[in-house]
Amino acid sequence: MNSIVIVGRAVRDAEVRYSTGEKSTAYGNYTLAVDRPYKKDGEKEADFIMCKVVGKTAEFAEKYITKGVKMIVRGRMQIDNYTDKDGNKRQSAYIFVEQQEFAESKNANQQNNNNVQAGQSPYGNMPTDSEGFMHIPDGIDEELPFN
Repeated sequence: MNSIVIVGRAVRDAEVRYSTGEKSTAYGNYTLAVDRPYKKDGEKEADFIMCKVVGKTAEFAEKYITKGVKMIVRGRMQIDNYTDKDGNKRQSAYIFVEQQEFAESKNANQQNNNNVQAGQSPYGNMPTDSEGFMHIPDGIDEELPFN
């Protein structure tokens, strides 16, 4: 059985596109920062997990999943094998979302967003660069092929 449930905060707004043709279908993705259950040197760590959405699930994501929103996602883990533009064989792991729901009320989310704007991260002490941007691991923003 391939089933996974994660709880995390959106790293940025969901990205959704629509297919062309007679029956337009929404498809897209978003990334959730999911806290690890342990601390390294007293600091929280997070995994950044790509979530792919299609159809009504993508339309919901487009409307409601914005940076900082805490979500519960249920789906299946998938791994795509592909060759990048330089001819290297690559793998991409993500969750194909079957269900998604809010993990907290809108008021709690607004409170967390205010903390982020004040310089406090809802993920704990995340490493930042010289301009104050959170460090995101390499490879999560790669362009993935859509068929």
